[in-house]
Amino acid sequence: MDKGLILANVAISKGSTPLLSVSTHVAPGDVLSIMGPSGVGKSTLLAFITGTLAPDFTATGAIELDGADITNAPAHQRRVGILFQDDLLFPHLSVGENLAFGLRPGGSRGERQAKIADALTEVGLEGFADRDPATLSGGQKARVALMRMLLSDPCALLLDEPFSRLDTALRAQVRALVFARAKARALPVLMVTHDAEDAAAADGEIITLAPIT
Repeated sequence: MDKGLILANVAISKGSTPLLSVSTHVAPGDVLSIMGPSGVGKSTLLAFITGTLAPDFTATGAIELDGADITNAPAHQRRVGILFQDDLLFPHLSVGENLAFGLRPGGSRGERQAKIADALTEVGLEGFADRDPATLSGGQKARVALMRMLLSDPCALLLDEPFSRLDTALRAQVRALVFARAKARALPVLMVTHDAEDAAAADGEIITLAPIT
């Protein structure tokens, strides 16, 4: 069985206009960076992988994850995690409740609380479970968003410009944390970015998309 994320002859069009074409394999623990100008289809590719492609786009080809074809699977069954530019924490929930939202169903209340506590410890936020997200710094919010996604036990991680709103020092710190946590879990990572430093820090293959003419 081929482990990791495979995009096999994936092509996406909007109406009659071709946007992109890509075939690649991201092995467990590796990071593939996809670069290209705005409008070339980077985020649209992520939407296809997560099963949330807008109806005005058409896609062909196959998506395989750990040997299973997920091309036509419902979004909630794909086991694909994604981080965006915004942390998207729920403002009406505490940090712990935000993390609980990411947990897969099952387990006792005590077991779930233990997982939340372990997740906070893993990113240096011990004792933050009862905190209001509004009281967190940008870096702390990014760490909570990362662990909420990882608690959903994904088999692959997608990154949609997740570091772009962080200042330079914090950007490097959060970026290193995300890559380290993904590698520790042997997750294939596909990152779309405009930033050459993000791509260089990923230390993996880089694909540059150009408009199809």
